[in-house]
Amino acid sequence: MPSDLWDAFEHHAWANEVLLGVCEGLTDEQLAAPVPGTYGSILEMARHLVGGDNWYLFVLTDQAIEQIDEEKMSVAELRAAARDHAEAYRQILSAGRDPREDVVIVEPEGNTWHATLGIRLAQVVHHSTDHRSQICTGLTAIGIEPPEIDVWAYGEQAGLVSDEPPHTPTT
Repeated sequence: MPSDLWDAFEHHAWANEVLLGVCEGLTDEQLAAPVPGTYGSILEMARHLVGGDNWYLFVLTDQAIEQIDEEKMSVAELRAAARDHAEAYRQILSAGRDPREDVVIVEPEGNTWHATLGIRLAQVVHHSTDHRSQICTGLTAIGIEPPEIDVWAYGEQAGLVSDEPPHTPTT
């Protein structure tokens, strides 16, 4: 049975797909344009977005997901990785794991870092939303209208949200 977080992660996958699709059509110059106040250029932010997802999955799957070298990946490669990540998140959410499960990371320096599965999944959504917003800022800065990728746009596209006009009684 899917998790209560299913729609949040379906939005996450959809928004990544849409935004990376726009980025795939940019020139190298556009991808490299600096975006002050953000993580970096559009390409650097896209790489960080997908690389972050990969790292979170590496942790959440007890290292069953292979780590990628996002710093060398093209937008097309990032987009393909994001599709793989979406499927991995679906598997995690379908597994029925306890959101209070302690997911432990032992860092190379010996530090042990505890956080619940629910907190780690919430961080995935937060992290991606933040960096997608920065990429949209970068698109605006280079004169490109960013795509509508908010939750409502996803809900409408997926048929999960509808708007009905007010009912007018007939006399």
